[in-house]
Amino acid sequence: MTVPIEVFERRTSADVVFDHLRSEIVSNALPPGTKISEVDIANRFGVSRQPVRDAFSRLANHDLLLIRPQKPTEVRKFSLAKVTQARFVRLAVELEVVRTACAVWDAARARTVDANLTQQRRAVEAEDIDRFHALDYEFHKLICDLSGNGTMFETIQFFKAKIDRLCMLSLGEPSEASDLLLDHQHMADAILAGRAEDADKVVRLHLSRLDETIREIRKEHADFFED
Repeated sequence: MTVPIEVFERRTSADVVFDHLRSEIVSNALPPGTKISEVDIANRFGVSRQPVRDAFSRLANHDLLLIRPQKPTEVRKFSLAKVTQARFVRLAVELEVVRTACAVWDAARARTVDANLTQQRRAVEAEDIDRFHALDYEFHKLICDLSGNGTMFETIQFFKAKIDRLCMLSLGEPSEASDLLLDHQHMADAILAGRAEDADKVVRLHLSRLDETIREIRKEHADFFED
């Protein structure tokens, strides 16, 4: 099926292809190890091969695609070493972001985040995992933007993508999304109260939930891992 493509001002065909493929890879609609070709993707999006090649290159830079000479391009498998590195960097950045947030938070900022949390709650109740994942992404972006650390979300996003694919494999259980929602609520409460140490603990707990996820996924999908 051809994906209708609209190119807006400052938005190229490569951007659109990149965003669509990145979303499909992170959500595991394209699982680790899936082979894809420039020709097939170009036909699917109704574009030439050049923007597809550009999008593939960007996805490879994000460690989401594996491009090798004379071999098919495939969705990159999970690397435990890189996941560990990604979580280390993300933790360091997010801890500083929430500490900054604690110092500047006010009622107006809290209302904006509360609106997001309300939507998260509805998504969990409806067991709409895709919607919850999008709102999870928005929640962390809001904390960065509203604390004056908007540019830091680019760093978080880069490393978050390496982790999100694993998280999406575990979000099929409603309890998993409920746990993450509870973390988000506790984080928002601690930030509003200016309790930096409590916010620190919540962030650490939030990211540590990946440990059990990795163990379970390696049992069920060992072929998804490259190490």
